[in-house]
Amino acid sequence: MLDHRDEPATMARISHRVAVLIPCRNEGLTIAQVVKGFRQELPEAQIYVYDNRSTDDTVDQAKSTDAIVRYEPQPGKGNVIRRMFADIEADIYVLVDGDNTYEVSAIGRLIQRLLDSHLDMVVGARRSEAKDKEAYRLGHREGNIFLKGVVQLLFGAQLKDMLSGYRIFSRRFVKSFPALSSGFEIETEFTVHALELKLPFAEEYILYGSRPPGSESKLKTFTDGWRVLGTAILLFKEARPFLFFGMVFLVLGLISMGLGLPIFSEYVATGLVPRQPTAILAASIMLLAFLSLTCGLILDSVARGRREMKRMTYLLHPAPNLDNP
Repeated sequence: MLDHRDEPATMARISHRVAVLIPCRNEGLTIAQVVKGFRQELPEAQIYVYDNRSTDDTVDQAKSTDAIVRYEPQPGKGNVIRRMFADIEADIYVLVDGDNTYEVSAIGRLIQRLLDSHLDMVVGARRSEAKDKEAYRLGHREGNIFLKGVVQLLFGAQLKDMLSGYRIFSRRFVKSFPALSSGFEIETEFTVHALELKLPFAEEYILYGSRPPGSESKLKTFTDGWRVLGTAILLFKEARPFLFFGMVFLVLGLISMGLGLPIFSEYVATGLVPRQPTAILAASIMLLAFLSLTCGLILDSVARGRREMKRMTYLLHPAPNLDNP
């Protein structure tokens, strides 16, 4: 569990409206400490705790800290974040989990990076202390590396931590973000949204601690890992349809050629068409390949129009500026 340092509030000199968003489900052991930590670091911020069907005393603990407590009945982190982004108005949004594993005292540095570099997202890239081996479990770390590799292959981005739950957003990022995911794959959607619209973002290392005894993670390494991978592939299809269906065209074309070339060679040599069922199958697969390519061409134009609409929505909101808040 991370300790919060006793030091002056970091936000005293920044006059932007800051909202701290904490999605919670059964975090009664830690939520009060998280809220108090952010209250100390960001005394002027509005702190929202959204309860997602907790069965413990999460709500009572959050209310005891005078946080603004609201409810989202649909289960899943993505559903909670969608509701938060729709309901809350601010200039800067801080999203963090309620399990007290993220370094609260880093928030001033992260917000300053957002403002000084005129960014739309700053990701708190997790780095556990050497003495805290259980904080960032090996399975989750390896899964993160694998998923980062997939997104890097699909979108060409170098990333440190794609699945961090500690992020700072500008208003224009939040209000242009569609929030289609329902669960933990929402972090993948954040990254893809930034890459698709070419939004400026950065990653800053922060300390990541272990949960206190009795607090259990809701993340299932394999189940949620497959969901995140599926979301990355789905978003790749939506964002780069011509490339996606072009790859399908290439795979189907190679299969068709592998089946059909021996038959075609024999036809040229003898004038006969042997193995007619195989010839029909090869022709059908080639037809599917060209249909896939046609779909890619059409959907690429549709995706371009959607990107333009999201970009225009993004540009409706001014970026936070230190000189002119």
